[in-house]
Amino acid sequence: MSWTSKATLALSLGVGAVALIGVAIPLTDQPEFCAGCHTIAPSYESWARSTHKDVSCVACHVRPGLHGWLTDKVWAGAKDAAIYLMGTPTDAHNLVAKVDSATCLSCHRHILRVSEIAPRDLPVPVKEVGLVVPHRQHMEAFLVRGQAEGCTTCHSGVVHDAPIKGYPIVIPRGHVSADSMPWYPAHPEGSYLRTRALSDCFRCHDGKTQHGGKVLDRKCETCHLPDKVSGALLFN
Repeated sequence: MSWTSKATLALSLGVGAVALIGVAIPLTDQPEFCAGCHTIAPSYESWARSTHKDVSCVACHVRPGLHGWLTDKVWAGAKDAAIYLMGTPTDAHNLVAKVDSATCLSCHRHILRVSEIAPRDLPVPVKEVGLVVPHRQHMEAFLVRGQAEGCTTCHSGVVHDAPIKGYPIVIPRGHVSADSMPWYPAHPEGSYLRTRALSDCFRCHDGKTQHGGKVLDRKCETCHLPDKVSGALLFN
């Protein structure tokens, strides 16, 4: 093969690769593409009913920048596809997916000031129980603890779980009761998602965990406005 022929072939392959990538990237960015895997289907269905239904999967699950794209989309996507086609996919109720806090804060940075706003401006349903959590303080504590914690430590189910007890949005389970009946998630017993859904503030505020050399305060007034505490909390 002559040098000209080789150059023509290389150029053609290069152009073809660029064209393929140009088609593949926007195609694989679509939530419908993700839903093509039956393991992800339940996550897609819950996303489609959530407050984040106008936010694509990659917007949350792929960190910005070249490194994030290569690691979270190309590498992780190729690995998941290989497992789906040739291995044993993880059960849908035991899927573990990480969302970087920086990605959450790119849209929700105002949450870091939630402990500074007037109670009248609190969103429903936290306004009902006067919940004023110092988000910035928690994020700083998570960073110091160094256990890869962040927004999803408390808000992991905001997109892929259902609202509880009639609330209009998904909130951490906490110990808030909208009625006198206990609440249990629909996920199978022993599954990761069930364990996650049942986790609440007391995973850290357990009377044992320390931060800054002090045991974390477990008093209601630590996070709730005193005049809202009565009748709002359920400790069982």
